[in-house]
Amino acid sequence: MELLLPLTGDRLLATLAALANPHRLRILAALTVDGRNYVSQLAREVGISRPLLHLHLRTLQEAGLVTSKLELSRDGKALNYFEVADFDVELNPSAIAQAAKSITASPAKSEP
Repeated sequence: MELLLPLTGDRLLATLAALANPHRLRILAALTVDGRNYVSQLAREVGISRPLLHLHLRTLQEAGLVTSKLELSRDGKALNYFEVADFDVELNPSAIAQAAKSITASPAKSEP
């Protein structure tokens, strides 16, 4: 099992940002329940367009929550299969306090 802890602040922010979208939660749920799947089929199951699915999958992949593998079908078509990465994130006040010490991104400045 890939363990993301101890989380760095940047990793925690990326993970939480990736999970802070209902489409991405549905994508993770579909991949968890149904197992690995290719983009076209997953888009149909989740009910979103392929281009939108690609954007969400990229965010999930960058956060380390899904992985992909390009495979050739029997008829020679390239299919990009995605599956949930083996991850475990413990989220509690202590983990947040520890991760916050290593945040490298500066907060966005609000305009006056």
